[in-house]
Amino acid sequence: MLFSLAVIFLCGMLLGGLCKKLKLPPLLGMLLTGILLGPHALDVLDGSILAISADLRRIALIIILTRAGLNLELADLKRAGRPAVLLCFVPACFEIAGMVLLAPRLLGISVLDAAIMGCVVAAVSPAVIVPKMLRLMEEGRGTQMIMAGASVDDVFVIVLFTAFTGLADGGGISAGTLARIPFSIVLGILAGAACGSLLAAVFRRLRLRDSAKVLILLSISFLLVTLEDSLSGRMGFSGLIAVVAAGVALQRKRGEVAARLSAKYAKLWVAAELLLFVLVGATVDLRYAAGAGTKAVLLIFLVLLFRMLGVWVCLLRTRLSLRERAFCMLAYCPKATVQAAIGSIPLGMGLACGDIVLTVAVLSILITAPLGAFAIDCTYQRLLKKS
Repeated sequence: MLFSLAVIFLCGMLLGGLCKKLKLPPLLGMLLTGILLGPHALDVLDGSILAISADLRRIALIIILTRAGLNLELADLKRAGRPAVLLCFVPACFEIAGMVLLAPRLLGISVLDAAIMGCVVAAVSPAVIVPKMLRLMEEGRGTQMIMAGASVDDVFVIVLFTAFTGLADGGGISAGTLARIPFSIVLGILAGAACGSLLAAVFRRLRLRDSAKVLILLSISFLLVTLEDSLSGRMGFSGLIAVVAAGVALQRKRGEVAARLSAKYAKLWVAAELLLFVLVGATVDLRYAAGAGTKAVLLIFLVLLFRMLGVWVCLLRTRLSLRERAFCMLAYCPKATVQAAIGSIPLGMGLACGDIVLTVAVLSILITAPLGAFAIDCTYQRLLKKS
């Protein structure tokens, strides 16, 4: 495992830095590192690290979402109001609808299979979006509602994915299943806010080094996500939203502490980012992508247009300029982590659509993650004004 970690960090930094020199997103180099080192290419990575790959990727996601919470200003989100709420689910609904309309015609699959594929592809990647939005916030450019929407979007899509795969596996979609979406979000917010407020009180009373505070906050985040796993199937609870809410609550109660902890988390993200995207790349099997054909690629670009239309609808009757709306539409496109996590589930369940869903999931990572990151980097200076 130690050899694999060394190779991941060294090769990931090397190819990431090379891409940066070429004016390409560094995550493209990290994804390529994972593809090359993974079991579907050179097969350099040890089986033990691949066995815990999902857990390592989740840790990286927790780190960046905690940092997002520590930097979210509720006052800015309240000013955004309706659009911030709509961005949590409307673009995903548009993209799923686009998949249901187009996939049966282009790929010859059933409507239910298209809905399952839509749920896999529709989840935006907070691991790609959040770090970039945090960097733009440091430059004084307002991107709070994109960051918040990306954190909630995944929960909505994953619950729908569970419902549709259950239906395809002989089950059904009940009112209780659909009710889990708002319930899991609200319960996650309440639990996270309670933990964040409790930590703020503890940090006020005890004199602790910031490194110890980071360790405590990270441990609480792990427990919240573990709680989601233990409650799975019984009641809805979103551990990732709870992680964000804990950071927000701590930021509201102890703003100066939150700022220092955010800086610590930024340093943790240097290593976590490499692990996340290299291991996401290691899940990619290029054979699926190569055998997909042009129709699958065309489908991904067409449903992205549906997603961008959904973002445009969310931003109607707002004070944002046309340029700012265009930026939001581009920034809401990258996919990576959720597709890597759930793309292979239909195949593992033995569903007829398993192969094609995995193929489209792989392609969506290869296409949208680098292109979306590249679009953000190339357009934000022209499309966003400094506050």
